[in-house]
Amino acid sequence: MRTTGLTDGAIAGAVGSAALNVVSYLDMALRGRPASSTPEQVAGRLADIAHVDLGSPEKASNRRSGLGPVLGYGIGVAAGVGFALLARGRRQSLAWATPLLGGSVMTMSDGSMTVLRITDPRTWRRADWISDIVPHLAYGLAAAATWNRLRPPAKRRRR
Repeated sequence: MRTTGLTDGAIAGAVGSAALNVVSYLDMALRGRPASSTPEQVAGRLADIAHVDLGSPEKASNRRSGLGPVLGYGIGVAAGVGFALLARGRRQSLAWATPLLGGSVMTMSDGSMTVLRITDPRTWRRADWISDIVPHLAYGLAAAATWNRLRPPAKRRRR
């Protein structure tokens, strides 16, 4: 696959990540719920594992606040690139690509938080699952639609 396809996958992943964030922020606004602290906790845990000193307590808190969302975008962009490899440069059905992309990003983010012992999905309530699934489906739809928009249409065969 040419580099263009991987770049298009990265773009699709970034657009999907933006959609995920918009849906999450709308959920926060509509329900009056606080922002999740798990991205910051992931950033802190990874810094601890890598033996990276994030500085004074105040600076460390600010750095975790900044790094958490950046890690989320990294997962989203990486999933877009992975999808580009899987799709082999061709447009894909939204019915297939949306849950694949959304589920992949959800598995990567929730899986890493579970491995790092920041959360345990087995203890989540129905509302927790819905708050997690809906934004990830928004990611999948936005990423898949962007991928398809960036790919050239299939060539028609002459009869």
